[in-house]
Amino acid sequence: MHVGIKHILFIAIAILAVGISADTVDSGDTAWILTSTGLVLLMTIPGLSLFYGGMVRQSNVLSVLMQCFAITCLITIFWVIVGFSLAFGKGDSAGWFLYGGLGHALFAGIVEDSVAGSIPLSVFAMFQLTFAIITPALIVGGFAERMRFSSLLVFSLLWSLLVYVPVTYWVWGGGWLGENGFMDFAGGAVVHLTAGVAAITAALYMGNRRGWPDTPLLPHNVPLCVIGGALLWVGWFGFNGGSALAANGDAAMALTATHISAATAAFTWMIIEWIRFGKPTVLGTLTGMVAGLGTITPASGFVGPAGALVIGIAAGVICFFATALIKRKLKIDDSLDVFSVHGVGGALGLILTAVFAATSLGVFGGQGYLVAENSMLDQLIWQLIGLFAVFAWTAIVTLVILWVVDKMIGLRVSEEEEDEGLDLIEHNERGYSL
Repeated sequence: MHVGIKHILFIAIAILAVGISADTVDSGDTAWILTSTGLVLLMTIPGLSLFYGGMVRQSNVLSVLMQCFAITCLITIFWVIVGFSLAFGKGDSAGWFLYGGLGHALFAGIVEDSVAGSIPLSVFAMFQLTFAIITPALIVGGFAERMRFSSLLVFSLLWSLLVYVPVTYWVWGGGWLGENGFMDFAGGAVVHLTAGVAAITAALYMGNRRGWPDTPLLPHNVPLCVIGGALLWVGWFGFNGGSALAANGDAAMALTATHISAATAAFTWMIIEWIRFGKPTVLGTLTGMVAGLGTITPASGFVGPAGALVIGIAAGVICFFATALIKRKLKIDDSLDVFSVHGVGGALGLILTAVFAATSLGVFGGQGYLVAENSMLDQLIWQLIGLFAVFAWTAIVTLVILWVVDKMIGLRVSEEEEDEGLDLIEHNERGYSL
């Protein structure tokens, strides 16, 4: 103990001697988060755009690409004006139940010398922006091929303000969940659970696409899905690894766990398809990969490699059967499987975080991030509290937003317009001219 105190005093004196504050920018950390910011933006455009674009019919491919691109632009403007401040900026106030303060509205106070930990505040704000962009873009998969473009823009803006920002504040911005030890390293609740619940809420409210499920509405271009899925996998290294907000062991372990879970879940999904249907499909394997990525997201910085392996297997199995239940049994047209992959995967990951973050599991245990006074059961209780709170808030508020937008301008295109395809109806263009 005596040696430890001497060591701490030596470091403190050294810091004072060279005039370094605790909030000094570290060039290595900054370089990594700058890179991660680009990787996460890559996940939306072009990653998610191509992944979703290939999964819809030929007459709707441009509409999906346009929706993801427009959401990127819209949420950027929203984030600068008020989104970042409400999620992370407390200003002169102590924050409210749903939001932080308005101290960073219009990015006030974000200048070259502003620091957040060991990185510039501007880098932190932009890194978080990429999360705010991809979350409403994920929801597009729940109502693909049938929502008006104008309605999409209004819905995405209101949803980001009333769902995404409050949940972000609860978990990461100093709100009640984060203060009580809720563990969500990179967005299992903030991104995947909110997007999945919103997607299935929209699918239920708007109804199935015309002809589905009696008429198969098949993907028009699976190679596009492969390209988009590959970009998602690579981009996820920034998504999870960057959430350490430093170039350190946490980032390295998060990246390691992310890759292991993705590969394991994809392979597991492939094997299940092979056994059940006689042939493994490319699209199924890709879907398993995304399930593994979404499920490991909340746990990625807390668990070890062996834990990630088990989480990947669980993701492949549970998300596979969740997809079958929603599509084949319940006949809910969550068009691109957002809830069964992201919603179920995010929820599963939040629960398994409390298990595999514990060091008591030996090689399957985590990195010891559970606070000392919390047992595995205590942590699991808070994970479930957070899960149900985010689920309920997202479902209720999303339903209200859908109803309001529907009454204001209408949500769904007409039957004739749906048959024609949104590319021509909404954008007067075709994806292909062959």
